[in-house]
Amino acid sequence: MSPTLHLVDDEAADALLSENPFALLAGMLLDQQVPMEVAFAGTAKLRDRLGDLDPGRIAVMDPDEFLAVFAEKPAVHRFPRSMAGRVQALAAVVAETYGGDASRIWTDGDPTGAEVLKRLKALPGFGEQKARIFLALLGKQCGLTAPGWREAAGDYGAEGSRRSIADVVDVPTRLEVRAVKKELKARAKSAGTAG
Repeated sequence: MSPTLHLVDDEAADALLSENPFALLAGMLLDQQVPMEVAFAGTAKLRDRLGDLDPGRIAVMDPDEFLAVFAEKPAVHRFPRSMAGRVQALAAVVAETYGGDASRIWTDGDPTGAEVLKRLKALPGFGEQKARIFLALLGKQCGLTAPGWREAAGDYGAEGSRRSIADVVDVPTRLEVRAVKKELKARAKSAGTAG
């Protein structure tokens, strides 16, 4: 992961996301019920408070101690208790299954896009949609070349789309993605009430 990401519009947070695969993965986990840039900035807050973002260390921290770090103002996420637990569970899988190296999820054994998607969906807190979005982010911005990644990512892998964090490369594209997401939510809501 060498390209510099611009997901947060904060130099230090974006550098961490660009250099640390676990930071990027945990940022994706946090991307729910908060603005996307707040979610992805959360891992920089954790790193600053802990001194590092070592999945092995996070996995074995006392849950109450980790929650206190997570909830410290400004909180890492608006739901600190549930999200701290999810980050610890994710850290445990990365530490135990991937030797502490989150990038092995998408690099071990030269996997296809479908295999990477399967591995992502097996992670705590990663459902179908979140896994597809993260796969698209890896392919569009992090140099993933796994065969079939676009197909496995579904609509999120489409060239030129503005559907998710995978398409955010600067402030204007973040605003475009936000507008598209708002429109899709409005359509889904009206379709739900039209029946």
